[in-house]
Amino acid sequence: MASFSSNMRGGRGRKFKSEINVVPYIDVMLVLLIIFMVMPSSNNPSVVNLPNAEKSARPPDDYIQVVLKPDGALSIGIQGKAQQTPETAPNRAALMRKLRLLHAAHPEFPVMIAGDKESKYDDVIQLISEAKKIGINRVGLATK
Repeated sequence: MASFSSNMRGGRGRKFKSEINVVPYIDVMLVLLIIFMVMPSSNNPSVVNLPNAEKSARPPDDYIQVVLKPDGALSIGIQGKAQQTPETAPNRAALMRKLRLLHAAHPEFPVMIAGDKESKYDDVIQLISEAKKIGINRVGLATK
């Protein structure tokens, strides 16, 4: 009986561990981490869907049109009633000289910039900025 009481009181018996097993939680967190790392790569961030612009109530009768092609070719001309055949410009400086001359001859005409959807957005923005620096207040974008 002495051995029975020694096991119950102060002797070497089984001890219960009161620790939380975190290994399954780590496994779940690693799986979630992998899922969140793989999911954004399936989306293509370089594709931007731009909204279509609605047509204005009344388009201008006469305007100066600057056309920007994806290969960098530039052309400028007058569209509308006083239509002139578009002239090609070898570079941006030549285009801006022609734009200054056309604006001086027809200061009431707005400027419409027609950029192809494959052309760089930065080139279109720079054309708008340079036209504003010349003193042209009415600059717009041509849409389909």
